[in-house]
Amino acid sequence: MRIAFFSPLPPVPSGIADYSAALLEPLSKIAKVEAFSEKPVRFDPADYDIAVYQLGNNPHHAFAYEAALEHPGVAVMHEANLHHLIAHLTIVRGDWDAYLKEVEFDAGAEAQRYAAEYVRTIQRPPDYEIPMMKRVLSRSRAAIVHSASVESALRASGFGCPVAKIPHGAWLIDGDRLAYRTRLGLTEATPLAGIFGFLKPYKRIAESLRAFRRLLRVIPDARMILVGEVHPELPLQGMIRSMGLSAAVRHIGFAPIEDFNGYISACDMVLNLRYPTVGESSGTLLRALGLGKAVVVSDVGSFREYPDEICLKAPVDASEEDAIFEYLNVLISRPEVAQALGARARKWVERECNWESVARRYRDFLEAVVEGREWRAPEPAEVEPPPAPEPTPEPPVAAEYIAGWTRQDDGSRGYVETHMTRLERTLAITPPGREEDRVLEMGAYLHITPALKSKLGYGEVRGCYYGPKGRVDDRSATSESGEHFECKIDLFDAECDEFPYKDEYFSTILCCELIEHLPNDPMHMMMEIHRVLKTGGHLVLTTPNITSLRAVAGILQGFHPMLFPAYIRPRESGEVEARHAREYTPNEVKALLENSGFEVTLLETGAFREAPKPELSWVEHLLDRYILPREHRGDGIYAVGRKQGPVKERYPGWLYA
Repeated sequence: MRIAFFSPLPPVPSGIADYSAALLEPLSKIAKVEAFSEKPVRFDPADYDIAVYQLGNNPHHAFAYEAALEHPGVAVMHEANLHHLIAHLTIVRGDWDAYLKEVEFDAGAEAQRYAAEYVRTIQRPPDYEIPMMKRVLSRSRAAIVHSASVESALRASGFGCPVAKIPHGAWLIDGDRLAYRTRLGLTEATPLAGIFGFLKPYKRIAESLRAFRRLLRVIPDARMILVGEVHPELPLQGMIRSMGLSAAVRHIGFAPIEDFNGYISACDMVLNLRYPTVGESSGTLLRALGLGKAVVVSDVGSFREYPDEICLKAPVDASEEDAIFEYLNVLISRPEVAQALGARARKWVERECNWESVARRYRDFLEAVVEGREWRAPEPAEVEPPPAPEPTPEPPVAAEYIAGWTRQDDGSRGYVETHMTRLERTLAITPPGREEDRVLEMGAYLHITPALKSKLGYGEVRGCYYGPKGRVDDRSATSESGEHFECKIDLFDAECDEFPYKDEYFSTILCCELIEHLPNDPMHMMMEIHRVLKTGGHLVLTTPNITSLRAVAGILQGFHPMLFPAYIRPRESGEVEARHAREYTPNEVKALLENSGFEVTLLETGAFREAPKPELSWVEHLLDRYILPREHRGDGIYAVGRKQGPVKERYPGWLYA
């Protein structure tokens, strides 16, 4: 699939430019895409299967609009109105005849007569409610929209070609809330609301400021920031002064995208209101949802289509100001409500609006247009309700069984007793096998290896360990109950050697307490695991958690946060065991699995070893005060990934310099 992609791109100050830049990265991995951010000197449509035109209602899209008329393709309609763009292409360029022609084509002879009598003579401004979409739609083979609202507007204009409703992508980022609060001169507990983007009158700025003024009467320490350029028709500073809000409301102006995201992260809640609307989507809204913020939107147009569980909706009638005030009051006086709303929003956009999913839908729809077949959109994701607490299940393999494979005289019994919690949990999250399935335990000590066959049902159990490549050790053990187990242990270096197994040989691989020991190239190991694991097979990965409550407490009190930071004394023979080179966070383990072509089916943290547990409720209190997550604060990380596609990134930037 060869795609010509017309759109403004950064640093053009346009939300659609940011949208296109984010979309191009994953789309270019699954299709051949050439992007045009200005009118090309030469363009031959025969070089491409299809052309895509990102169209918005401002002059930045003039070149894309003109190309769409000359070379019909797929119009991406970010809103159901292009009147300002057409006015730029005609009136601003001094071509009144062309403007009148477009008005007549879009709205008929009566509209043309009105424009000729009043607009051309500058007695009255243009009627911007005329959508001015018909011309480009009449030249388009298909269209992409983000909402049913815009799709309905296209159909109402007479467009009969295929239309795909593809969600606007979301930026899933983690802003530095506390750093930007410090920049704003606010404490961690100061209630903060925000309004973001190009500040236009129709974004209900006046109504929001009046509602916030009422909020100050009940929550005097509340604050508001407005981040973005101010429209010439919005007297923002005068409004702030006249309402007596100068001490509580701050306008920051245009901010680079890093700061823009940072200011959103600093907020407890975000107002993303607009009325009237022409069905436009809001990249700023998706940023706020992706940052896990509680958001209030207007109950109109495309915003009405968002699930009620991820945002609050304010009416656009006479009760609007009252509703905004009540929402502000609830979200700021009950921060747990705001945090729960934001958490649901982030999870929803992560499933439904991630850029990889958006790119796949683009490709699939464009292929359907080229091939002349019908395209069916996937069903939208439902909002997951909060999980009900479940009783802790009994471990499938009893501690007594695991301990039965150890001995007192070689130190293995003491090691297993110390790590029993981890070993039991590892077996509990390992998918059971069948007689025809093969399982590999990396770093096998034979503590839990026999259970993979006798308790989990795998037909072939293999182990591997660090050592000279090509050597195979035959290991055997007999339990206290008399059960006998034999296993081959392959020796090699997981960071640089090719694993001595055929492609897609194993159904399951266990990589437990190993990755933290690798000093050089963990992605080599992950790629080899991916190669020898069957498609649909599972990788079980466990490792210490460097963001646990214990680690946070340690570093705040001046100690090392790693679970095992010590150097290991050499044995008398001179042999040195591998120490911990790098401990990971749960988010890093998730990223590692996803970079390696795995879908994360389980990610949790919990107890890791039987050792004295310090009293860490003070750390939980600290996290709550600073609105930092309590999730995934156990000592150990337990993850399961299912192989679902190719390795995505050999050297992910978060792991390699």
